[in-house]
Amino acid sequence: MDGGGRLLRSVKATPPLAIPKGSSPAVVHRPLPPRRLKHKGVKLPRFLGLAALGGFFALIGAFGVIQGGEIKGFSDTNGGVLDLAGRLAGFGVQRVTISGQVELSEQEIVAASGVDARNSLLFLDANKIRDRILKLPLVESASVRKLYPNDLVIDLVEREAFAVWQRDGELRVIASDGTPTEKMNDPRFVNLPLVVGEGANTRAKDFVTLLDAAPELRSRIRAGSLIGERRWNLTMTNGVLVRLPELDPASALQRLARAERDQRLLERDILSIDLRETDRMTVRLAAEPAQIRLDAAKKKMGKWIGNDA
Repeated sequence: MDGGGRLLRSVKATPPLAIPKGSSPAVVHRPLPPRRLKHKGVKLPRFLGLAALGGFFALIGAFGVIQGGEIKGFSDTNGGVLDLAGRLAGFGVQRVTISGQVELSEQEIVAASGVDARNSLLFLDANKIRDRILKLPLVESASVRKLYPNDLVIDLVEREAFAVWQRDGELRVIASDGTPTEKMNDPRFVNLPLVVGEGANTRAKDFVTLLDAAPELRSRIRAGSLIGERRWNLTMTNGVLVRLPELDPASALQRLARAERDQRLLERDILSIDLRETDRMTVRLAAEPAQIRLDAAKKKMGKWIGNDA
């Protein structure tokens, strides 16, 4: 009995587990308690998978829209994405100011520029607009400026109508440098000098200078035909043909002016006058009345020949 009044019992040592000789000890696998793994790095947002799935379906839908042409239809109606964004930001094209036009209408110039209400001033290329306007035959020079937030300014210089050029039966108004500008369909140009033949448009300045050599004959000269791109034949208002030399045609025309002053040569019943020789003037008499020759000249040269109005 111990000091507390309890009975003491003897404790016997437990003998070790006997393992048969020649056998291996048994190994007991005890599962470890579960451990929480700690993730390092950025914590992924919730609903990421749902958002990715939605984006995938949106991409499929956008591809279907593009394939179906709806995007193109939207752009045709409202302009490109950048233009639309620029207009929403307050940079639409609200006013186009044009100066310098004479023959061209504002509608023609704006149409050539390619600018319309779908554009945004932010994304317009002024140089490209200028290049498009310069393609108009009547425009000699042009400048384009953008005035933010909403104004486009176009300044241009038109080519001045200088003469009328006839080739292959077609009449075209030309500038002083020979550039054809428009078809001859306006009576305003009927009194311009008329040049005829291949290359005559680029020699129109030479022809007008030639007319200045004999101003008293100018009103009686209906047209100048360039022969072989070398020399001029003149068709007079009465149908008489005047052949000028390749060299110094001005002096030959002055000789004709003197003959007209002294002898009233052009009022006679003649068919042609040849001035190609410097020391002589060859006159061919007409075998038919002057009115018949005049009618024939009108038919050959076009409706403007012989019109003294």
